[in-house]
Amino acid sequence: MNEEKVQAIVEALPYIREFHGSKMVIKIGGNAMINEDILEKTIKDIILLYFVGIKPVVVHGGGPEISEKMEKFGIKPKFVDGLRVTDEATLEVVEMVLDGKINSKIVTTFIKNGGKAVGLSGKDGLLIIAKKKIKRKKEGDKEIVVDLGYVGETEYVNPDILEILMENGFIPVVSPVATDLEGRCYNVNADLVAGSIAAALKAKKLIMLTDVPGILRDVKNKDSVVSKISLEELENLMDSLSGGMIPKVEAIIQALKGGVEKAHVIDGSREHAILLELFTKKGIGTMVVR
Repeated sequence: MNEEKVQAIVEALPYIREFHGSKMVIKIGGNAMINEDILEKTIKDIILLYFVGIKPVVVHGGGPEISEKMEKFGIKPKFVDGLRVTDEATLEVVEMVLDGKINSKIVTTFIKNGGKAVGLSGKDGLLIIAKKKIKRKKEGDKEIVVDLGYVGETEYVNPDILEILMENGFIPVVSPVATDLEGRCYNVNADLVAGSIAAALKAKKLIMLTDVPGILRDVKNKDSVVSKISLEELENLMDSLSGGMIPKVEAIIQALKGGVEKAHVIDGSREHAILLELFTKKGIGTMVVR
């Protein structure tokens, strides 16, 4: 058994050497956000990345908790292509859950496990300048505009605050609530925020933790994981995607076109998912290459 462990470290060495000093943006979502045991193990793995010389930035969502809190307040969640329709009441809940609860919980878990983390909202230091997202959807032969309310998209990311934190040994943890220059708040999809930040930082990798094993050729078959795919092939797959995978793939396309080397979609509920994907030859999910 000990020999197997040593062999695993030896196998990881070339990857550790390659990734040392590089920036990686990790989006935590899905079961990792609602299962505290999975969240803690994920954070321990990110701390390990930090101690082998990688500079991680964490972006988190919080969809299940937001929906749960909305139901308690008598607000019915509504989604269009994986994006939460956000009126004023929903926006209040989004800010309360993302900034007030989840961001703080993640930072506390980092600190408890020996990591130096700093919690940020997209509003802090004008990290993310957002604008209202215009969503167009086809209905038959017509294209209609769907009003998503206070749903935003990133117009500009100022990476300076993240660079300063990383250079001083901190792990930034970013909540996807942002503002425009008039001070209007927007709920921005966390996948799209992660893609924008990765592009702005020219990160080596964008890693998406989700509830599926990777990008599937057939959404009904979890064994149809695409292990490696090019950016061009991914764009051709867009029409076959549905629900929450749409913003993930949009974010990956944006990140790779913005200068990120590779993106990964992996099952965040699998133990040591990040380490298995980064430090083994086979990996466990989908890797997207330019």
